[in-house]
Amino acid sequence: MSLTYEAQSELTRIAVKAGQILLQHGAESRLVEQTTQRIGIALGAQSIELSVSSDAIVITSLLDGHCVTTTRRCYDRGINMHMVCEVQRICVMLEKQLLDAHQVKERLNRLVPFKYNRWLVVLMIGLSCGSFSHFFGGDLPVYITTFFASAAAMILRQELAHRQHNPFVNFALAAFLATSIASIGVIHQFGEDPKIAMAACVLLLVPGFPFINAVSDMLKGHISTGIARWVFATLLTISVSIGIVGSMAVTGVWGWII
Repeated sequence: MSLTYEAQSELTRIAVKAGQILLQHGAESRLVEQTTQRIGIALGAQSIELSVSSDAIVITSLLDGHCVTTTRRCYDRGINMHMVCEVQRICVMLEKQLLDAHQVKERLNRLVPFKYNRWLVVLMIGLSCGSFSHFFGGDLPVYITTFFASAAAMILRQELAHRQHNPFVNFALAAFLATSIASIGVIHQFGEDPKIAMAACVLLLVPGFPFINAVSDMLKGHISTGIARWVFATLLTISVSIGIVGSMAVTGVWGWII
């Protein structure tokens, strides 16, 4: 199928838009690469070549000896699998010829990240961290301490993220707050083993998804992107550690017991 230069440019922009959305919302590099190529080929390109980094994507479409190259900066929008699944759904519908280029472009532009109610998230974070404290051997008072410490940390995270604060500062302050609240339980001996709450209340800050993506990228050949994601996740972990140690220094309550 022969396309005009304008049509080839348009399919390149659509493909890079899809890749940009995927990368911004936490998809691994291999998935970004495969989905972008599938969309470009389904729109009529003979080949799609692209380079994915931690914060940008460069794509070239090839057709009848002509190539069109474009690049997009990918600002971090937070992990959101809803957006990743929606882009993949659009890709599948395009391959089945249920959508044309104009419809794909419209659907991509209309995508809005799905977000749960913030208070529901706070409640579930409190319950999950409290459950971890119970799993570690804590009693009901320890569970309650963990619930309120982790819920307060989550509220602080949400507020700082809403105000576009640096994520490292965000994690450090959230860890400081959670550990400080849990330390109050230790000081007043709230429960049989209140130090369990100090360990359990910061589990919401473990950057598990970035670490998983980092390892996945490196195992699948995207070494530079994997290393960048690994460094980012490591810095988040260091920020959490700084917050925890800072709180312990202020309250004078040291050590975890699990």
